[in-house]
Amino acid sequence: MTTPDYEIEKAATVRGYLRIAGVDEVGRGPLAGPVVAAAVILNPDDIPDGLNDSKKLTAKRRAGLESALRERAEIAIAEASVAEIDEHNILRASHLAMERAVAALDPPPDYLLIDGNMIPRGLTIPSQAVIKGDAHSVSIAAASIVAKNWRDQLMVDLAQQHPGYGWETNAGYPSKQHKNALQNLGVTPHHRRSFKPVHNILYQE
Repeated sequence: MTTPDYEIEKAATVRGYLRIAGVDEVGRGPLAGPVVAAAVILNPDDIPDGLNDSKKLTAKRRAGLESALRERAEIAIAEASVAEIDEHNILRASHLAMERAVAALDPPPDYLLIDGNMIPRGLTIPSQAVIKGDAHSVSIAAASIVAKNWRDQLMVDLAQQHPGYGWETNAGYPSKQHKNALQNLGVTPHHRRSFKPVHNILYQE
């Protein structure tokens, strides 16, 4: 199994870039909740061991890595709301969250490694899109961990206000419990109305 490393960052350093941020988002697929992005600048001399794609780590491991990152890296987190997801689309909302996370780093980075195959149009900093970036770049893996922890906790908090949908375990993804609750309990203000399972319930004939 390949694990992410610092090679892409090193290549950017050779080209003269010093503040290299990994950027990733979490939450494109859920039926509820915002999409969350993180931007992380690692200290190349003090990178926590074990950084990997957040989906390959246990919640406990992610929590430990995040606390290490908060001590040893620069981190910014941002969201795009359910209203923005419905107004634009999930891809544009994901890019808005990424743009906001990058803008929140102070001082700003001088180079970005973006997870995926597209660079958000609002970013003016030199950038590189990295497909499956969280499996290749430790900076992007770090961003995926921070974003996932943030969003999971957010959904746990929302679950207390809207019990029955199972958000504390499914994070808003379309699990069986979540889809059953949509049918039985209805649509909350945190549901994405542009997503088909939610839209279909709102507009049942």
